[in-house]
Amino acid sequence: MKKVAVVTGGTRGIGAAICEALQKEGYKVAATYQGNDDAAKKFQENTGIAVFKFDVSDYDACKEGVEKIVDKLGAVDVLVNNAGITRDAFLHKTTPKHWHDVVSTNLNSVFNMSRLVIEGMRERGFGRIINISSINGQAGQAGQTNYSAAKAGVIGFTKALAQESASKGITVNAIAPGYIDTEMVRAIPSEVLSKIVEKIPVKRLGKAEEIAAMVVFLASDKAGFATGATFAVNGGQYFS
Repeated sequence: MKKVAVVTGGTRGIGAAICEALQKEGYKVAATYQGNDDAAKKFQENTGIAVFKFDVSDYDACKEGVEKIVDKLGAVDVLVNNAGITRDAFLHKTTPKHWHDVVSTNLNSVFNMSRLVIEGMRERGFGRIINISSINGQAGQAGQTNYSAAKAGVIGFTKALAQESASKGITVNAIAPGYIDTEMVRAIPSEVLSKIVEKIPVKRLGKAEEIAAMVVFLASDKAGFATGATFAVNGGQYFS
């Protein structure tokens, strides 16, 4: 029987690459999204992957969304918490709304989705939870106190839940991508982005498919002895 994988923020960028890679490995995949209906429709048409629209920062919306996914595809075996946003500014210019929006989408969503699938995983004795953090959750980044705090929180969450879940056949890991060639990164001013690339030892941006490949491994049975870890995929830019 095919395993079911859910990827939040799964219709664009890294999330889309993860969905397609899991589909190629034989998973039944559900991609969640919140805002861009056109992109989601195009993604579904091109891949055949089921898409579900709900706000992952809202627990009740997640509960309803997960129920719809389970009804359509079956119980969730693999959860990839990938959804994320940025609202960048130095702290003295950051508004409370920008802080709460980023923390809610990037960190609270990890609790919301994990909480809604963890009991079923424990009952079945199997599960894979893979949380997408960031190099900036490890190293910090000026202008991203909200984003860095949320992504660092993802790493702490991963370690704690891994300890709670290991005896139940559930692994919980994080991936901390560096700068990946996505729409979000391409929005960085070119003069700033060129300076970032200069600091990456491999002298290029990462590819979304490289993050997806790590997800596929961590979702597999071969990764059963890896849990509570943070896998840095950043071209050597930062060593934790």
